[in-house]
Amino acid sequence: MADILAENLSGKAVMGSDGTQLGMLYNITMNLKSGTLSDLLVEQTEETDQIALDFPTDENGRYRIPVGRVQAVKDYIVVSR
Repeated sequence: MADILAENLSGKAVMGSDGTQLGMLYNITMNLKSGTLSDLLVEQTEETDQIALDFPTDENGRYRIPVGRVQAVKDYIVVSR
């Protein structure tokens, strides 16, 4: 995957590989010692409140989606489900 600046990801929609809209990207977590990216923090939408997703959430109810599940980044971020 080509390099993408984090500022270009802010506020992007996040979708599952099955076309389900998961929410909007809130932030990305990283391991400070190694510098590797860990999780996408995704704000839930009203639609995602209605479906069952198998992603863990943080203390604020945001989905924690492992960066390794990202399949594509274009107009939106696609993650495997």
